[in-house]
Amino acid sequence: MFAFVGFSLRRAWLGFWRNGLMSLAATATMVLMLVLLSGLIILLHGLDATLNYVQQEVQVVAYLKDGATPQDTAGLVTSLQGMAQVTHVESVSKDKALQDFLARHPDEAEVINSLSTNPLPASLQINLRDPSDYLDVATYLKTQPAVDRVLNIKQTVDQMVTVIGILRAGGTAILVAVGLIVLFIIVNTIRLAVVSRADEIEIMRLVGASDAFIRWPFIFEGAFVGLLGAGVTIVLLLIGQGQITDFLSGYFQVLPVEAAVTVGQNLILIVLGTGVGIGVLGSYLSVRSYLIR
Repeated sequence: MFAFVGFSLRRAWLGFWRNGLMSLAATATMVLMLVLLSGLIILLHGLDATLNYVQQEVQVVAYLKDGATPQDTAGLVTSLQGMAQVTHVESVSKDKALQDFLARHPDEAEVINSLSTNPLPASLQINLRDPSDYLDVATYLKTQPAVDRVLNIKQTVDQMVTVIGILRAGGTAILVAVGLIVLFIIVNTIRLAVVSRADEIEIMRLVGASDAFIRWPFIFEGAFVGLLGAGVTIVLLLIGQGQITDFLSGYFQVLPVEAAVTVGQNLILIVLGTGVGIGVLGSYLSVRSYLIR
């Protein structure tokens, strides 16, 4: 068994260098696909962090009527805290709303101070367990006599979720397309190697060599292509780790999400598994199509 594996590995190594130009083309394309795969995983990690942050920050904001008493507000807060959809309720008084507004817009202080009364309403800011609970809580608030109006931000959140979904789908489509191109190149690379050794293969078949004996060196050759491509990709990721982190930090700087990139064990295993897997699959398909003729 070990002798057969060693023989297959030696044959695969010789075949890899014998078809050096095609092997190099297959490896370069493999690197391109694996870099795209890694970039997609990193980008989706950042998008998921952004989406999770946005979902956690989704609030139902209910503006209260000027005539609402402290008792009305306290009763409404208590009823909201008893709802399963609600995780936290914060009551913002008119004075606190004014302070917050002036802190965000100091250039408007002169205009606000010139008014005889505080124009900003008191409000309740309700954090939700899940953004999909927005409608239930908003509907309940609209039935309360102390509530003047409910701010609708659900559409904004839905639009962001849609955009992220489109980016995910687009990235996946690009990755599948490049993967098919890599598979096509590997299939043809191994097929050229098979054709160039057609006489040798026919002689082996005449003397009783099994299909497995003929097939495995070519499968190992495809695995070499995938392994080499994965190794180059991992080195590139390690070298560019800092630059990728800086890019993502700038891209997601509007939100306080973690943008640091670490080329960890999971990413390395995905890159290695994908590279070797596609190399082996391409080789198997190529040799199988030749041997069944």
